[in-house]
Amino acid sequence: MITYAFLQHYWWFLVSLLGAILVFLLFVQGANSQLFSLACDDDERRMIINSTGRKWEFTFTTLVTFGGAFFASFPLYYSTSFGGAYWLWMIILFTFVLQAVSYEFQNKMGNVLGTSSYQYFLLANGIMAPVLLGVAVASFYNGANFIVEKDNMTDVLQPVISRWASEYGGLDMITDVWNILFGMAVLFLARTLGSLYLINNVSHEDIAGRCRKSLTVNFSAFLVLFLAFLAHLLTKDGYAVEAVSGDIYMKPYKYLDNFIEMWYLIPLFLIGVLIVLYGVVRSVLVSAFRRGVWFAGIGVVMTVLSLLLCAGWNDTAYFPSNADLQSSLTIVNSCSSEFTLQTMAVVSLLIPFVLAYIFYAWRKIDSRRITQEELINDEAY
Repeated sequence: MITYAFLQHYWWFLVSLLGAILVFLLFVQGANSQLFSLACDDDERRMIINSTGRKWEFTFTTLVTFGGAFFASFPLYYSTSFGGAYWLWMIILFTFVLQAVSYEFQNKMGNVLGTSSYQYFLLANGIMAPVLLGVAVASFYNGANFIVEKDNMTDVLQPVISRWASEYGGLDMITDVWNILFGMAVLFLARTLGSLYLINNVSHEDIAGRCRKSLTVNFSAFLVLFLAFLAHLLTKDGYAVEAVSGDIYMKPYKYLDNFIEMWYLIPLFLIGVLIVLYGVVRSVLVSAFRRGVWFAGIGVVMTVLSLLLCAGWNDTAYFPSNADLQSSLTIVNSCSSEFTLQTMAVVSLLIPFVLAYIFYAWRKIDSRRITQEELINDEAY
């Protein structure tokens, strides 16, 4: 029989999987963040833009689906983070709006801002979105300043049960050095994936050569930042949940214990890391190898999935409160009703069909690589 606890864990798994896929799809932002370093002239920049322009909808749709899944399965997180940390999320969404506008209007007739302005908008989205999304994800481990008061549900005039404890609307999360460090790690990971994607998708030897050079710098920076954050995570006190009472308390080495007690996350994490290394290293050393993005992409999904599962499973508060420890959110105290989770679990059975369609659409879009001739003969950004 499917229990309420199983449904809570099942939906945290789905949300985590969406988050992991979103991190992989940030290769669009990663490539755009290098728009002026990987291209030497207007034609090369247009090739990169037309390459990422084929995929930006996948990233944005996954981000929206990620938020929607949180809203449906863990609504208290949605109201607390998306509602309380509104300035952080509004900046993230605004950069994605800039991205959409930039693709559509940079070469339209009557463009008063000029093509380069829209290209700088893509650059801004390419840098800011990965960093700020990384900051938001890092709060799963480092906490945020919010207070939950469920008694307010009976207040007819102001039935708001969660509020931000500071006046900065989530921007205070940027002041945590570990949040910023993780955000920068996500940025350099996105730039690594972006370079791998362009090697695979753009038929231009000079661009591919610059991408291979950028891989060494970006992946090295990512490794330093990520390993520093990982060391911090595995040695810090974590936010544990007392199974019976639901009380939150600080537990030394909580996230390390989670990996040990959920032993299956260790091979998932390590295999993911090894696959990423293989995709990057072989792409750097073998100029004819163009499929590094797929190896690295699968590895990134596996690695991020293991980290997110570590944040929410095994009696762990996945969104800790630094203002009031007992306000911390868990998959138990923040989830939807059992009926809602059951109903959505049935709907989630359609996910494999959606993924199959995405795979089919991706293959059709990439039936041929980006070339300079396409900019002249076909519809292009």
